[in-house]
Amino acid sequence: MRLLAISGSLRADSHNTRLLRIAAEEAPAGVDVQIWDGLASIPPYDTDTDTGTGPEPVRQLRELISEADGLLFATPEYNSSIPGVLKNAIDWASRPRATTALAGKPAAVMGATTGRFGAVWAQAELRKVLGSTGARVVDGELALALADDVFDEAGALSDPSTRQSLHALLDAVIAEAERDHELALAP
Repeated sequence: MRLLAISGSLRADSHNTRLLRIAAEEAPAGVDVQIWDGLASIPPYDTDTDTGTGPEPVRQLRELISEADGLLFATPEYNSSIPGVLKNAIDWASRPRATTALAGKPAAVMGATTGRFGAVWAQAELRKVLGSTGARVVDGELALALADDVFDEAGALSDPSTRQSLHALLDAVIAEAERDHELALAP
């Protein structure tokens, strides 16, 4: 099973990307978490250039989403919402609407911020955007507040309850992807 992990942050030392790395390291046997690092390469959405398979970075993103069994998103919160670059990538991935790779795709959302609210507004916005594209956003939440204080010097989670929440969210998206596999195999 393969999960595609998408961080909404472009920052090299992003707390959200760290969460995805930890998810990849601690995923159960048989689950490959692939962290996509192409967010900065996605051009601004423009219907004039959304022809055929779209620009090459967009084609690659659509293909990765299509091939994934599920999606794992980690988003920071900018001005009470998701970063524009993340929304832009989802806009590209959601086209064309009739054949979007996001339709029916299990997705989990988490967020980290150095503030006190753990990117809860951004996560709510991201769930709304993903739901409108046809993705199946799983229940569960990981709102990591004061992120500077929950990672140790090596970048690992130092808070056991945060690790437990991460595992629960990972388990939820894996369960949905497994259910999809079972339904696909059913006569």
